[in-house]
Amino acid sequence: MPYIQVKNLTKKFGKFIAVDHISFSVQKGEVFALLGPNGAGKTTTIRILTGLYAPDGGTVKIGGLDIQKHSLQVKQKIGIVPEMANPYLDWSAYKNLFLMGELYGLDKEVNQKRIKELLDRFQLSHVQHKRSKSYSKGMKQRLVLAMALMADPQLLILDEPSSGLDVQSARLIRQVITDFHGQGKTTLLTTHDIKEAEQLADRVAIINHGRIVAIDRPQKLKQTFQQTASLLVSFQKQIEVEDLKFLSLNQIKKEGDKFRLYSQNIPQLIPLLVNYSTKSKNPIIFLHTLGPSLEDVFVNLTKQ
Repeated sequence: MPYIQVKNLTKKFGKFIAVDHISFSVQKGEVFALLGPNGAGKTTTIRILTGLYAPDGGTVKIGGLDIQKHSLQVKQKIGIVPEMANPYLDWSAYKNLFLMGELYGLDKEVNQKRIKELLDRFQLSHVQHKRSKSYSKGMKQRLVLAMALMADPQLLILDEPSSGLDVQSARLIRQVITDFHGQGKTTLLTTHDIKEAEQLADRVAIINHGRIVAIDRPQKLKQTFQQTASLLVSFQKQIEVEDLKFLSLNQIKKEGDKFRLYSQNIPQLIPLLVNYSTKSKNPIIFLHTLGPSLEDVFVNLTKQ
């Protein structure tokens, strides 16, 4: 049985349909990413899954429990990192974590042990007694994630977890997600960061205008768009795009001193380029083939 089961989920705001009959499932121990542009419906979906919004249609089950019928039981299984979340800013990291432990009913010894583990894990021990209003954005986000992990949840839900963070904080948060996955626990995250989704997720659902337009493993999604395979080439002497128009291409782009050539038959291009180089007495100084990227898939599926 899937750990998360979403069927025909719908949410409207007036006449605007934010989530339009979407369905997906997430297996226990899986990292699942909702990938889409801003306004696609990712955050609304997360808010329904975490009980902040009631759906206008459809059902959501987490751990076999319907979130509308068993809201409290479901919430006890989940650690949540909302978009634009903040800890209690007048409280220290220690006090924020202590409160979370008490809210989840942890006994004093377990609470203290968990606080120390998380302060160390998120590199906040040195500021644990300072008010969190003095923390950087990255430190606040680390603290919010630590708070979400206080009760050792089975499911971690993160909405744009590394958006706008410094490199160190973003790396740390991604490593925590990887470690959580290694414990056999389930993660659902939303992101518009394509590299983040490709790096972290076992499967990706691409959402646009409130609808899921594709769902699969990143590698499988890329294989469906072989026409976006490309080749990067550069010549010793400068040439123009028009000089390569004799090639049968899907698209050609100039990138700095290189040209990116898109084709469904990349191997066929190489001898033609070598022949062109020989005839024009203009040696090739750079040649690199590239498969379709998740970014290519995303652009193709979400373009107007």
